[in-house]
Amino acid sequence: QVQLVESGGGLVQAGGSLRLSCAASGIAFGIGTMAWYRQAPGKQRELVAAISSGGITNNSVSVKGRFTISRDNAKNTVYLQMNTLKPEDTAVYSCRVLTSRGDYWGQGTQVTVSS
Repeated sequence: QVQLVESGGGLVQAGGSLRLSCAASGIAFGIGTMAWYRQAPGKQRELVAAISSGGITNNSVSVKGRFTISRDNAKNTVYLQMNTLKPEDTAVYSCRVLTSRGDYWGQGTQVTVSS
């Protein structure tokens, strides 16, 4: 059974940092792109950052220069280092893993940035 477990969310003041982790288990087949999405109250879910199996990254304009996505293929884990956080970064952050047998989502972790 495939399972994605996210951790690292919480409450932080503006200008602070958080590091999110998403560990995938139960995947006995190929993992491709891993990504982070977020959804703020009343807004559509948006892509924050993605990283291919070869390490090529893609960040949304709103987080460029502040957020960094990385992955540890040996641990089937993707990370999101978030620096210089702003109140508008407040959202539920979810990881997504694309595999050769479909894609899977984590349950989401709340990130709240106070002003």
